[in-house]
Amino acid sequence: MQETNVDALWVWGAMYNNPDMVYFTGIHHANQVDLFKIRGREPLLYHFVSMEREEAKNSGLETHAYDETHPLDSYLQKFGGNLVDAIAYRMRDVLKEIGLVKGRIAISGWDNLGSALAIIFRVKELLPEIEFFSFVQDSPIRQARLTKTPEEAAHIRQMGKLTTEVVGRTAEFLSLCTARDELIHDPAGNPVTVGKVKEKINLWLAELGAENPEETIFSIGRDAAIPHNTGNPQDVLRTGQPIVFDIFPREKGGGYFYDFTRTWCLGYAPQEMQDMHQQTLEVHHSIIAALQPNTPFKVYQDMACDMFEKMGHATIRQQYNLSEGYTHSIGHGLGLDIHENPFSGMTATEKDILAIGSVFSIEPGLYYPSRNIGVRIEDTVYLTPQGKFEIMAEYPYDLILPIK
Repeated sequence: MQETNVDALWVWGAMYNNPDMVYFTGIHHANQVDLFKIRGREPLLYHFVSMEREEAKNSGLETHAYDETHPLDSYLQKFGGNLVDAIAYRMRDVLKEIGLVKGRIAISGWDNLGSALAIIFRVKELLPEIEFFSFVQDSPIRQARLTKTPEEAAHIRQMGKLTTEVVGRTAEFLSLCTARDELIHDPAGNPVTVGKVKEKINLWLAELGAENPEETIFSIGRDAAIPHNTGNPQDVLRTGQPIVFDIFPREKGGGYFYDFTRTWCLGYAPQEMQDMHQQTLEVHHSIIAALQPNTPFKVYQDMACDMFEKMGHATIRQQYNLSEGYTHSIGHGLGLDIHENPFSGMTATEKDILAIGSVFSIEPGLYYPSRNIGVRIEDTVYLTPQGKFEIMAEYPYDLILPIK
């Protein structure tokens, strides 16, 4: 906070599904709280309704109840039912009581943008010596979240174990299927669609206690060559076509994510597909072997571009809006968000380093929609307190899944 000239943080929203809030409070069922972190002081938590007082207290922070100290009904009565004025004046009084009447207050968290702006603009009128602002990237909270404690890493490692369990179940299900005229059928004789596979994936994730808030990429053929194409639910799986399986579930309630990708072909893989898979695997393994602590993450993006270009592929370094070749960055940090610091692409800064405690993906890929070929291989890596790089959930890299 001192480095970024921030006097206080004001985090809005719920104590679940709200990464910056959960970082301070943990996951608890309080729908709306305000957290104030004044530089040099412990965080303060204000909750809105008395029915959530126990959940708020479970955060372990110093907790205050708006309804006890600043009841909204009295403010509404004072300001003729004007809700914006009632909330703004209540916030003014709270900020005065905790000593925030001037300085720079950075705002973050998840809330209704329209409501938040209305309140912030009104509070600014009441306390003109306060500067409200925010960050697009590299906020103090995001910089703090770049490194994980061993306890946080244990959460992510457990999610990795759960994720690869689901990937294994998916592979086992597909291996029990049969091919007839290149179309895949389940043991009951029904065609296997992308949608049917995703239904099973979501069921298995739920059974194991995870949630899937950002979908799963399970795309086949040309769709596999569009990096974030999640797949057409009606598509029937076919032999010999690439399947990009990118799965990124999260702990229930808005906890830690995992991120993992494998590329499969059912039954067999054409030679061109085998070649691109081998090239992608070579880049993946080479970069993980080259990782060094405290190195800017973008160094490894340059390394990936060097390798792919020598193999004859165009890269995003040569053309930003590239649609064929290596079209994205080598990886990103992950934790309470699926994409967080450190970053490795165009927006990476000098702060995006592989620091001790960082957790990040390594995910090279090649994409050729014109040839119906897409390949991506991804693992999540942890830089341990001992300075070692650990793949947090090992899983085979086989391209071909045998079927009957």
